[in-house]
Amino acid sequence: MQVFNRHVSGKGLTVFSFETILISALMLLAARAHGSLDSALAGLWKIGLATAIFELSFYYNDLYDLTIVHSRAELLMRVMRAAGTGAIALAILSVMVPAVSVGHGIFVTSLWLLLIAIPLWRMAFDGLTRDRRLEERVLILGTGPIARLVARQIRAQHDFAYHIVGCVTESRDADVAELGMPLLGTSADVSLLVLRHQIDRVIVSLSDRRGHLPIQELLRAKLSGVRIEDAATTYERISGKILTDGLAPSWLIFSDGFQASRGTRVVKRLIDVVLAAIGLLLAAPLMLLTAMAVWLDSSGPILYRQVRVGENDRLFTLWKFRSMRSDAERGQPIWATNNDSRVTRVGRVIRLTRLDELPQLLNVLRGDMSFVGPRPERPYFVQQLAAEIPFYAERHAVKPGVTGWAQVKYGYGSSVEDAMEKLRYDLYYIKHLSIGFDLTIVIDTVKVILCARGAQ
Repeated sequence: MQVFNRHVSGKGLTVFSFETILISALMLLAARAHGSLDSALAGLWKIGLATAIFELSFYYNDLYDLTIVHSRAELLMRVMRAAGTGAIALAILSVMVPAVSVGHGIFVTSLWLLLIAIPLWRMAFDGLTRDRRLEERVLILGTGPIARLVARQIRAQHDFAYHIVGCVTESRDADVAELGMPLLGTSADVSLLVLRHQIDRVIVSLSDRRGHLPIQELLRAKLSGVRIEDAATTYERISGKILTDGLAPSWLIFSDGFQASRGTRVVKRLIDVVLAAIGLLLAAPLMLLTAMAVWLDSSGPILYRQVRVGENDRLFTLWKFRSMRSDAERGQPIWATNNDSRVTRVGRVIRLTRLDELPQLLNVLRGDMSFVGPRPERPYFVQQLAAEIPFYAERHAVKPGVTGWAQVKYGYGSSVEDAMEKLRYDLYYIKHLSIGFDLTIVIDTVKVILCARGAQ
């Protein structure tokens, strides 16, 4: 769940908010059971800290990704694992800092209450939100590839309570094979269908709107309270990425976003400098050990230098700890692949743990990069991808990042198709750039590293 940016569903936010209250209430109930309610009230900050630790553990176990967790078996397994992780973290913290301890009795009782209450609450919430009467009834205007893509995306997620009633074609001659949803009529029938099926939202996905868009019918529906929405906007909200297929430049120009204020950029740069300086200071011993391991493992330079494309197409030299053989690339650049044979033994470890990225703190300090942004690519690949992928050059509107929205959502890319998918996430990030969004991505990055996902 992306708490700090616009890509957050009402269902996900409801679950997160209610569980914050529920966990705190369970701890107070445990304190009352042990006759320690007065002391618990006096130390509410301890309960707040314990609640935050459990919430963070739930988050790292994907309990707030309602698309992943939608079966009871999956829910119970993840709740037990998350509660156990949170309990261990809180126990370790209590040993290290005794002042934060809520007491052994309260801790054990509240843990048992949590293991009972959270699954019950989740199952009740899931049962309630699956009631068709609480879902938004959706009509899709169009039957082309984008309409089908949006329909598949809606059916694949569980964060937004949408029910696709059906779709309408541009004309009676349209090819309606393999729609995967009921065909209700043509665009001329929109007004009638809105009334007959009690439609709450119409998603417009016409391949050619000239002469096919039922303006009067859509206007009448909107004035009656029905939400009218472009397919690209729906796709963006439910997927966290921009739909580039068939996207007109005018959509990018006139849509909200893509205009981070000067103040946001200044604050972002200030944070980058401070965190890079602190990071270099704290990571110095780890960087020294990594450098020694790289040097002992294989012949060649410890640091790997490579020219990358940065903000406004400016070239800069990126630094990393070398994770491949020194003769890994001869002549034409090639993408890294899964289980790449060029990666050294130490290289595989530092890639999984992201230790190879630590020298990029120097790039951040120099202003070549930011902590968060699109991944910088090599000029050779940029030229190739810009020729094949529309809007690829727009990702250079901001500084590239050590981590980013595409990295945490999609992982490593090794083909034009991967680059196209990552661009959708990069454009979403550029559109919604904010300090809060950056914080969310950093938290997600820690989760990716702990799960050792996305490295090659």
